[in-house]
Amino acid sequence: MTSDLLARRERNALCDLALVLGEDAPTLSGDWTAKDLVTHLVLREHSPLGAPGLLIPPLSRLTELEMARIGKKDFTVLVERARRHGLTPSAIRPVDKAVNTLEYFVHHEDLRRAQPGWTPRVLDRADESALWSAIRVFGRGLVRRAGVPVKIRRTDTGAQATLRRGADAAVLAGMPSEIVMFLYGRHEHRGLEFHGPDEHIAALHDAGLGL
Repeated sequence: MTSDLLARRERNALCDLALVLGEDAPTLSGDWTAKDLVTHLVLREHSPLGAPGLLIPPLSRLTELEMARIGKKDFTVLVERARRHGLTPSAIRPVDKAVNTLEYFVHHEDLRRAQPGWTPRVLDRADESALWSAIRVFGRGLVRRAGVPVKIRRTDTGAQATLRRGADAAVLAGMPSEIVMFLYGRHEHRGLEFHGPDEHIAALHDAGLGL
């Protein structure tokens, strides 16, 4: 493993793969193509006008307009723009780690796992731990709509975290990378186990997880 942040390596790997697959390649992000996905990433970091609407619904129309404007640019130009932090807060390593570890891992996998014959990557322990640290925090918001107690457990170390407190929790067990994909609402995952009351597990599956 290199010493560089997982977020930065995933960013570069995503951009490299996007160029290989081409702008019309499918993704796991709804009906987005590779170009739509890259446009989203550029908007998220480089558009002060469009980015707020990603989190604030009343501003979503501005986001749509900015997506359309940015999306008119050449695909290779967009990919290289997404590859560079530029003069954004993400250029600061702690900020990059906090806000981009899950973002770029999930979207890299959105490209990978939408292609025929995909297989899970084998990540080293440090990268799995980086994903674990991030999902222990952000996972709390992701499972809120399930409305049931939820715990997650690493199958490589046995470490466990509570995402939503309560009795008789639904327990999601697997590698951190696969737990992340499930909690972000992706159905293309491998090796997960579910434990706990059937009704709580069903609620977790039916919650429409993800952002």
